[in-house]
Formats: sequence, C-alpha cells, structure tokens
Amino acid sequence: MRRLGRELAWFAPGLRGAVLADWERLPYDQFSPHQDLVSERLATLYHASRGECDVLLVAVTTALYRLAPPSHLAAFTFFLTQGEKLDLANLQSQLSLGGYQRVTQVVSPGEYSLRGGLVDLFPMGSALPYRIDLFDDAIESIRSFDVDSQRSLYPVPKLRLLPAREFPQDEASRTRFRGRFREAFEGDPSKSTLYRDVSNGVVPGGIEYYLPLFFDRMATLADYLPPSATVFLHGGIEDAIQRFWQDTEARYRLLRGDAARPLLPPPELFLPSDELHRVLKPFARIELPTVSSTQPETARAPPGEKATLVTMPPWPSKVWISPPVSTFHRRIVLSCPPERARRPSGENATQRTSSVCPWSTRP
Repeated sequence: MRRLGRELAWFAPGLRGAVLADWERLPYDQFSPHQDLVSERLATLYHASRGECDVLLVAVTTALYRLAPPSHLAAFTFFLTQGEKLDLANLQSQLSLGGYQRVTQVVSPGEYSLRGGLVDLFPMGSALPYRIDLFDDAIESIRSFDVDSQRSLYPVPKLRLLPAREFPQDEASRTRFRGRFREAFEGDPSKSTLYRDVSNGVVPGGIEYYLPLFFDRMATLADYLPPSATVFLHGGIEDAIQRFWQDTEARYRLLRGDAARPLLPPPELFLPSDELHRVLKPFARIELPTVSSTQPETARAPPGEKATLVTMPPWPSKVWISPPVSTFHRRIVLSCPPERARRPSGENATQRTSSVCPWSTRP
C-alpha cells in the first residue's frame, strides 16, 4: 500500500493522501500493535472523518476490522494554542483520560512529561514531540524538538492531541467493559487476568481484540468516509477475504479454550464479505480486476449489481490516476495486500518515523 502511495504522489503530488495502516498482528494475538502504528491509524482516521483526505489507501484485510466509532476520536481530541491559559492539573487529567503515559523523557507517541514550567508532549499522529513553555499559567511558546538531542526545531502556534488508544480508558468505559465481559463469557470473571487488568486501569497486551466490550456500537471504515466518496476495488479482493477468514477462524478454534483469556467470536471483530459489500454499497464503486498484461481491464460491479463496463488500458498504466486531479478527490482504494508478516514487538521493534503517506504533510 505504501508503494502505491508513493506512486500516486509522483503522478498527483497535489493530492492529500494517507494509508490506513494495519495492526500488523495476527488475529487474537496477545501483543498490542506498536504505538507508532496506532498513532498513524488514529491520525488517518481523524483526517478521513473530517474530509481532509483526498485518497485513502486501505488493504482489504485492514478494512475488515471493526473500528471504534468516530465519536471516540471527537470526544478525546483537544487542542492547545499559544497564548491561552493552561491548568496543569486539568491537562494531566485530560491526558490520562486520553491514554497518555507520564514518563521522565518522551520518546514515543502517547507519552508526556512535566518539568517545572516545561511540558513535553508526543501527540498521537505526530512525527515529532513538542515542548510547551509556560509563563505563569499561560502558554508562552510551543516548539517541536528532537528526541535524541532534545534541541528545539521550530515553533508552532497550535497543537492537536488525539487519544493515545483506539478505545477509551475512563472509568465509565471500564465499567462498561466489565458488564459486557460478564455478559459475553460464562464463569467467574475475576479468574481472568484480562478482566482484572482492565478493572485496575492496566492495559493488557492484545486488548484491541476486545474493542466491542468498550463501546455501545462498533463502526466500520464506511463510517469515516464522506457520502461523496468513490471506492476503487483493486486486485483479488474476494480471495484475500476468504483467506483472511479461514486463518482467523482457525486461530479462534485453536485459542478459544483459554479460560483466563476467553475470545470474542470472529464476526464481532471482523466484517464478513457480504457485510463489507453492504456497508460500501452506498458509495460509487469501481472494481479493477487482476488480469494478465495482454488483456484489457474492465471495471465491473459485484454479481447482481448493474454497472457500466469501462475498458481500461492494459496493466501497468496506473489507470486509477488517469482522471484529472480535480475529479479524483475523496476516493478510497481497497487493494489486495501481500502476505502479512507479524511485526516484532518490544524494544527491538522498528520505529516508524512517518505517520502518513510521503505526499501528505501535516503537523
């Protein structure tokens, strides 16, 4: 997907584009996604929900995941502006509710530190941390800085803070989690380490596969798209969905016997093929099937739906960028991903330095 993003940037550098990153974890893994990935995903979903993304690139297996509703981002996103009054106690409370962790020195997204009249923040969705210099109770300056050298880089007038997780961590959400956990699973919940950790405010690894227990209603990718969006389906979409579901159901059967960590059924976490097509049905849609280089490509709709057949030039002429730039805005491209590999976790995990596609430059 990132390669496709770089190609689009070369042909149409004026487009605002982003890639919705995958968690890079196997279904029901007991390791949470790397914080850089979560940061990138939250920033992409935030821009998409506000109509600030012209082209959104998504692997079809990533589009199958049920998401937190857009209201979660709206409720836990706030801004800090140079010159405004800042109550440090309220700031700490807001950061804690948003899932930020207090540390002695910030190095990763979702962390903050307090040192006298200085506040260091590493916002989710940002490539750099920021240092807030206070004069009494007012924000005198906001500057980005380098994590390694701690030197200031450039000033900014305003700072956006997204939540640090894809699920809420306030007391009301933990209460909702406990109630739904008892409804979903039989037995004594106190014997589950996962249940105890969440009750005590600890975020256990792999908690992302229990997202439905935190919300009244889960969302899909379609809930983040504007009504005017056009969906391009490229590659072996149905084959990729079928393989994903076969692997997911196999892992569910293998791991569901652990009483200390019971699993939600796959349909509660992922979209079946028919439901994915149903949520995308309201959008204009073009399908670019995979064919040999000697055969013309034809845009078509799924079986049972009427569509205008349009003969496309032979691959690899990059037909998705052939319309004028002005007609290409607000598009989403669902593509068949390559075989996924598990992302390493822990201190040896590779750090990401860019939160969006190269041609999308936002603070």
